[in-house]
Amino acid sequence: MRTPLSLRQRFTLLALLLGLVLSGLSARIVLNMADDYEYVVSGEILRGQAEDYGQRLARGQAVQLPTTHRLRGYRIQDPALPARYAQLPPGMHEDPTDEDIHVGVFDTAAGRLVFAIDMGDIEQMEHHLHQLVITMIVVGTALAGWLGWLLAGIALQPLRRLAEGVEALPVQPQPTQLAAGVSHDALGQLAAAIDAYQARLVDADAHEQAFLADASHELRTPLAVIQGVTEVMLDDTAMPPQQHTRLARLERGVQDMGQLLEAMLASARRKPLTIEVVDAQALLQDASARALVGKPAIPIEIDAPVQLHTARREALLLIAGLLRLFLQSQACTHLHLRMDAHALDIHITAPADSAAMPRSARADTGTGSALLDRLAVRLGWQVLIQAPTHIRLLLHPGAAVATP
Repeated sequence: MRTPLSLRQRFTLLALLLGLVLSGLSARIVLNMADDYEYVVSGEILRGQAEDYGQRLARGQAVQLPTTHRLRGYRIQDPALPARYAQLPPGMHEDPTDEDIHVGVFDTAAGRLVFAIDMGDIEQMEHHLHQLVITMIVVGTALAGWLGWLLAGIALQPLRRLAEGVEALPVQPQPTQLAAGVSHDALGQLAAAIDAYQARLVDADAHEQAFLADASHELRTPLAVIQGVTEVMLDDTAMPPQQHTRLARLERGVQDMGQLLEAMLASARRKPLTIEVVDAQALLQDASARALVGKPAIPIEIDAPVQLHTARREALLLIAGLLRLFLQSQACTHLHLRMDAHALDIHITAPADSAAMPRSARADTGTGSALLDRLAVRLGWQVLIQAPTHIRLLLHPGAAVATP
């Protein structure tokens, strides 16, 4: 498939075509003027000679008609008159055998006179003029194309600035006023169309955020009811152990659903993150407590002598979600969390007979949860699966500083 020409290339081709047409027209005019000049000069010279010699001959003066190599004169009855000239009517003519010679036939008071003049020098000048015209066409066309290329670059600068303004727009929809900075022509129509499109995106985003807020409220209410009823039923000491186990699983599912709901809403919000200084040790303890709610107690070792510059709520949801997914994938006898200024490493010690995490041993990206992946992107962090028992969470530069 052929690549379409750019706007600048199209402008250049148009300039080349215009230069070729104008150069061709100019060349044609110059050549016509040269031909007319030759006929005018030769005609005036021969007519002047005919009038002068005709008057002198009519007065009976003994004159000799010119017989030079450039100019020759003949009376119609002169035996030296070439036969091809004798048949020519009055007026200016070209010699049929030599285009350099112009022949004038004039009726004077002394009878018909014929004069022939050799315009070879002017014909040679016309030959050089043809070469000059060809050069003029080539140079003029090339100059027009070069100027078209330069002027097209200048003319397209507003379009480039408009493109740069569009490229600088953030991912989140926001109103724009691009049309205010451009001319009221086709470029202005394009900028106005972009402004209108951005306005529609802003409206759609506002409706989406309103929907998420309504969904958050409506979903939290039934979850709270289910969790409350489950807690009341679990407090019943007379409940059979088998039913108690089922209710405990139900409670964990409700808690997981609540955390997933929080993660969904946190990743979908368009509001800027609230960055604050967070103690990493306390953050990891809270995340571990959330991830282990309703699960058997697991020894946890936390080593995080740093402070984070991040959004605490989103970071807590991400780390707790990662721990929950990690602990659900396989059995764990010990959990070790270590954070420095660059990354958070999560290690687990699994029983020797436990099934491995269903991932390859190579490093890979992604959490396996679209919601957690979106949260990581929102925070600017990256999740790497280093091994079945090791997850590394890379922090964005400047997110953490070591505690002195």
